[in-house]
Amino acid sequence: MRRMAALTWAATAARLLIWVVCVLASASRAHAQCSARDVLQRQLVLKAAPVVPTRMGPVTSVSDVAEWKTISIGTFPDTFALLTALSAIGCGVGNSAAEALARPAFTLSGVRTAVTLLTVTAADLGFRGETVPLRQIYELAQQFGFGLAPPEIAPQLRLQYLDQPVGEFLVIGMNPIRTWTGEEVILTVANGGAGLILIGQDGRAEAEIPVTSRFVFLRSLPIAPAALNRN
Repeated sequence: MRRMAALTWAATAARLLIWVVCVLASASRAHAQCSARDVLQRQLVLKAAPVVPTRMGPVTSVSDVAEWKTISIGTFPDTFALLTALSAIGCGVGNSAAEALARPAFTLSGVRTAVTLLTVTAADLGFRGETVPLRQIYELAQQFGFGLAPPEIAPQLRLQYLDQPVGEFLVIGMNPIRTWTGEEVILTVANGGAGLILIGQDGRAEAEIPVTSRFVFLRSLPIAPAALNRN
């Protein structure tokens, strides 16, 4: 039984490695992204894109932000099946994102669950200037009651948000995943104009993030300031 389990794990790891190699080799090709025609065809059969809530004043609590979108997680038996689904719809996956999805830190829920997402910018949280360190965004967001998302949210949102407007980049508020080279990465769901993509970006605590960047969070209980100071 142990030998069979080891062989099964090795086969799965090999398939993941082959998939990642293929993604890295073709990431720069145009056909790795959903074509404009494909996106338009999907929009004809899907409901209109959900409107991202906006506010006139600063957010002081998670209750100030309307729920944006509900997606499902726990719908794939393993990472290879999820990666195959991304490939099947032709959506592009960036190099660092592909590495993150293949790392042990990237895990999938074993139970199918509906998850409600909220979006907020660093400026909405009250930050001023052009950029702010990622750590400060996370700390204040959690203090206000926003929760960090599990890594699975990123590819699942990419699969379930095919009508994303052109020019929209949604940064997933999540703990970073280290790539094979040690780079800390968080994931972004985007439509840059050439197609729908899932990419990675600097996930270091000190990374400077534009205050206009829109984050995707979950709803959670507020964290006491004392708890933040212990981190």
